[in-house]
Amino acid sequence: MNALKPAMTKRSAKRDREHKVLLGLVRHYLMTGKPVGSDTLKEAGFEDLSSATIRNYFAGLEREGYLTQPHSSGGRIPTHAAYRLYAREYEDATAITPLEAQALLQLRQAETREIASYMQQAAETLSALSGAAVFFSAPRFDQDYVVGLRLMPIDARRCLCVIITDFGVIRTETLNLEAKLSSFAAKRIESYFNWRLTGHDKPENFNKEEELLAQKIYNELMIRHIVGHSNFVETELYRTGYSQLLAHPEFRDGAALGNSLALFENAHSLRLLVKECCTVNKLKCWIGDDLAAYAPLPLDCAVIAAPYQINQSVAGAAGLLGPTRLPYPELFGLIKEFTNSVSEALTRNLYKFKISFRQPHSGPRELGQDVPRPALLEIIIENKEQ
Repeated sequence: MNALKPAMTKRSAKRDREHKVLLGLVRHYLMTGKPVGSDTLKEAGFEDLSSATIRNYFAGLEREGYLTQPHSSGGRIPTHAAYRLYAREYEDATAITPLEAQALLQLRQAETREIASYMQQAAETLSALSGAAVFFSAPRFDQDYVVGLRLMPIDARRCLCVIITDFGVIRTETLNLEAKLSSFAAKRIESYFNWRLTGHDKPENFNKEEELLAQKIYNELMIRHIVGHSNFVETELYRTGYSQLLAHPEFRDGAALGNSLALFENAHSLRLLVKECCTVNKLKCWIGDDLAAYAPLPLDCAVIAAPYQINQSVAGAAGLLGPTRLPYPELFGLIKEFTNSVSEALTRNLYKFKISFRQPHSGPRELGQDVPRPALLEIIIENKEQ
C-alpha cells in the first residue's frame, strides 16, 4: 500500500493542474470569445507550464468532453460540460461592481405602493446591468383596485380596453360591440368610467343610450378583472430585455437567437424553471443541454436564476437568459445581490402599505373576496336597480 502513495499523489497533482488549466481556458475564452491555444494560455498566467504540457492537458480534456477544437490547427473552446464545471467552481461568488451596487441600492431603498411597477422596473434594471434577457416571477398581491380604464377603438366592431390598477398592473381586454365606436364616443365613455371609479365629475348630457352602453362596458370590464384577479392559477411573469440578446455575437445566428427566444416566450417552461429554483431555494444555473427538458429544440444558451423572499418566505425568482459564454461569477454575484435588494424592498413595502400576497393554488377563493373596488355586489345591485 505504501508503494502506491507516490503514484497517487503524482496523479492527483496532475489532475489538479488539468483542472486549473481548464478553468483558465474557460476564463480566457469568456473574455475574448476566441479559441485558446497553448501559447496564449501560457502567457495568461501559466508560465510555469510548457506549451507542450498544456497541449497534452488540452488533448486529455478534449477526450473527456470538456474542450473542442473547431479547426485542426487552431485553439480549443469550452463545451457545455466545461461551462458547467466552471459555473460550479464559482457558484458562491458574491462580488459586484460599484455601479451595480449603486443601482441595487436604489432598488433596495425604494418606497412605493405600486408593486407591479416596481417589479417591472427592477427587471429592467437587472437586464441593463447584466446585458441579458430577464424574467421575474411574482405572487398575486391583494388590496389592489382599479384606478383607470381606457378605450381604443380598433375596427368596426372591436374595442381595446386597458385596465390600470393602483399597484401599477396594466391588463388589456378586447370587447366586441354591436356598432362602431368613434373616438369621441370612447372619450365620453371614459368620463363615465372616471365618475364610477372616483365618484367625482359625473358626465353631463348623457342620453339614455350612451349611458346604457357605458354601463354595459364598465360592468363587463370590472367583472372580467375581478374574475381574473380572483382566479390565480399560474405565477405571473415579468419579461424584458429581448434586445439585450442582439448584443451577443453568439446570437447573430438567426437560428440560435430564435431558439433562445422561443424558450423565453414559453411561459410554461419559464414557470417550471422558477419552480425548480424556488423549491431548492438557492441559485440555479442551466447550461445548454440542461435546458433540454424545457425546450423542444437544442439550445446553445444559459439560464441563471435565484429566489427572492417576502417576510423570509420564498415568493418567486429572478432569472437571466443569455448565451453560454457568460461571465458566470460576475452574474452570480449580481443576481444574488439583486434578489436580496428586492426581498428587502418588498418585505418593507408590503408591511408599510398593509399588502398581502398569495401563491397560485394557495387555497379556494370565492368571487368577491378581497376584490378590487367597486365590489361585485355593487355592480349587481346597480344592474337590478336599472
